Amino acid sequence: QVRLVESGGGLVQPGGSLRLTCAASGHTSSTFSEKVVGWFRQAPGKERSFVAAIISGGSRTYYVDSVKGRFTITRDDAKNTVMLQMKDLKPEDTAVYYCAVRIRDTNTFHSSDYGLWGQGTQVTVSS
Repeated sequence: QVRLVESGGGLVQPGGSLRLTCAASGHTSSTFSEKVVGWFRQAPGKERSFVAAIISGGSRTYYVDSVKGRFTITRDDAKNTVMLQMKDLKPEDTAVYYCAVRIRDTNTFHSSDYGLWGQGTQVTVSS
């Protein structure tokens, strides 16, 4: 069983940067590196929503329009990690950020396609 752990969240001022890491442990060698991995976020009172995803090998990435040009998703399959570099952060980016592995092939941008969710890491953008 693969376990995902997110880290790197914190409090940052508008315009600042953070780098989130999703680390996989457990029986990862043949699972994590072969899977699409996604980042999602959930603000208070709102549904969990798609932020970014990266395919196996990292040659293709997907982003929600609101973060394009500001966020970059990368992966290091040798280390079983997926990173989300966030810059020019805005107050509306405030949320708990989760990573997950895609387990279904219906909709890359919807949380129902993903499983093995981590516990999340809080990102707060405020002056």
